[in-house]
Amino acid sequence: MAKAATHIVRAALRPKLYRDIEIPSDRSLYDLAEAIVRAYAFDLDHAFGFFPKLTGHIYDAKPRYELFADMGDGGDALSVKKTTVAQAFPKVGKAMTFLFDYGDEWRFRVEVLALGEREPRKRYPRVVASVGKAPPQYPDPDEDFDEED
Repeated sequence: MAKAATHIVRAALRPKLYRDIEIPSDRSLYDLAEAIVRAYAFDLDHAFGFFPKLTGHIYDAKPRYELFADMGDGGDALSVKKTTVAQAFPKVGKAMTFLFDYGDEWRFRVEVLALGEREPRKRYPRVVASVGKAPPQYPDPDEDFDEED
């Protein structure tokens, strides 16, 4: 049997704010979501989904994978717990929007950078590159924020 392969994905909030994460290809989209959220030091305390559309109104795009499907309320969405990273991201270059927290709408562009081989004694998923300072998940509403800064 061949070694278990990995996917190396970039989860970007902006072009110069991203985390590259290596995850076994047979792990679920739920595991990938958890890895992305953890890489940004967020809490996995909201619903989320993966959508094939990268801009605009992403909600009608298909196939979409949403946590709601695992909760029995997903309409025609597919499961994030039963879908593997390899199924949703079959090749290098495949990109989707990862929407975390439907209220605050954190939109990450998730793209497969490369496929790798699983190494013995390495812990997965793992962050292999980190660029830019992660924003706070819940910005302080009392803090003055000047848009021009």
